Amino acid sequence: MNWFFGVAVYFVIWWMTIFVVLPFGVRSQQEEGETVLGTVASAPARHRTWRTFLITTLVSGVIFGLWYVVSWYFGLTFDSIPQFFPDYGAVGD
Repeated sequence: MNWFFGVAVYFVIWWMTIFVVLPFGVRSQQEEGETVLGTVASAPARHRTWRTFLITTLVSGVIFGLWYVVSWYFGLTFDSIPQFFPDYGAVGD
């Protein structure tokens, strides 16, 4: 596996993971009972960017590690995914 391909796969996994991690533990200002003037009540009460980035990095690292083990040791790659459409070029040979 090329190192650039590995970084690209990790980048895609990281971005997909951040959208899963973002809503965990978020409480709105309305739930906290304190709404800051000039903001909507549904805005988050606390800003937790670094915590979210850390959890995202750890979770995506585990997912990337599992993908690496499956692709390196078991030989399963993206080419191993079966085709969903039949090959009509082979008909009539």
